[in-house]
Amino acid sequence: MSSSRILRGPSTRDRLTALLLLSTTGAAALALLAEALDTPALRDAALAIVALATIIVFVRVSAERRREAPPPGERSDAEGER
Repeated sequence: MSSSRILRGPSTRDRLTALLLLSTTGAAALALLAEALDTPALRDAALAIVALATIIVFVRVSAERRREAPPPGERSDAEGER
């Protein structure tokens, strides 16, 4: 179900959430396989997937904050009351 959510949305936030769910599930599966098969390369791949997911979340959140921030020189309501 979540793989179809990645492709069709309804919003970018939903697609990103589904993608992160799949990536963390895949990383967990790789980590379990790494231990079961005693293959360090699988553990490295799991760590790389988690690192990429972290970067994706950071970039997305910072982009949303920039989009919601007031333009330079314009005060928000909270700053105007002081």
